[in-house]
Amino acid sequence: MKLRTVTIHNEAGIHCRPSGVILNAVKQEFPYHTFTVKTEDGLETELDSILSLISLGLGCGDRAELRVEGPDEEKAIQRIGDLFEYEFDFPPRR
Repeated sequence: MKLRTVTIHNEAGIHCRPSGVILNAVKQEFPYHTFTVKTEDGLETELDSILSLISLGLGCGDRAELRVEGPDEEKAIQRIGDLFEYEFDFPPRR
């Protein structure tokens, strides 16, 4: 098991589109891994759906603990942790 504390840098937090990017990477790149996210407030969820991730309400500046278990934990924690900390630059919808 590997642990990493991540800080959210995306201005709008982890909303639908960043959640989709993160979950796609989890499912496509690390299908044999289990990821869990725990907020500073004690909310915890497994990364198995976009709604479970959004329900954590992670905003800009929030910190969370990312935990992974699986065959390539070092690579998995680095990749998914980096996505949590990435500043997504999605164009606004009009």
